[in-house]
Amino acid sequence: MKDYSKIILTDADGVLLNWEYAFITWMEEHGHNLVQGYQFIYDVAKRFGIEKEKSKKLVRFFNESATIGYLPALRDAEHYVKLLGKLGYKFHVITSLSKNQNAQKLRTKNLKKLFGNVFEEFIYLDTGDDKDEVLKQYKNTGCYWIEDKPVNCEEGMANGLKGVLMEHGHNMDYKGNATLVKDWKEIYNLVTAK
Repeated sequence: MKDYSKIILTDADGVLLNWEYAFITWMEEHGHNLVQGYQFIYDVAKRFGIEKEKSKKLVRFFNESATIGYLPALRDAEHYVKLLGKLGYKFHVITSLSKNQNAQKLRTKNLKKLFGNVFEEFIYLDTGDDKDEVLKQYKNTGCYWIEDKPVNCEEGMANGLKGVLMEHGHNMDYKGNATLVKDWKEIYNLVTAK
């Protein structure tokens, strides 16, 4: 039986990588600006004042563009993920990026370039896909599950994982049982606390 005591499950966008910053910059370069007062809304259509179907196509287009290979690390993620790696922790990335293999290769290269050899597994789902079925594979392992989307975090906890929610403008009103953190320093302290 696999030892999960040093495995950390993590989303990529909004947790390891600053997808939001890169996406907003990319959207502005393509003639779309944020709607005043909607900067803390998760829904891309509302944030940019465009139709739902168009927003889905633009997110997919962005996720499959060369830009996806050059996203910056989120906040202090680079430093603390590397520290956890030095302590023997391995990361399984579960990300709803795209089924496009080139996009997946760019994402993998981006993550390895920023964080080094801390990854044991990369699980790629299609753009916007739910993570329910993948999380069930880790049922009752007690792994930490780091997410920024409350519904995904809750799904992990329903499967016996330790839910940790990375705080963003779109989830600041979260009232569930996951541990809410502002940065990876807090995650590092949580994981290494005895």
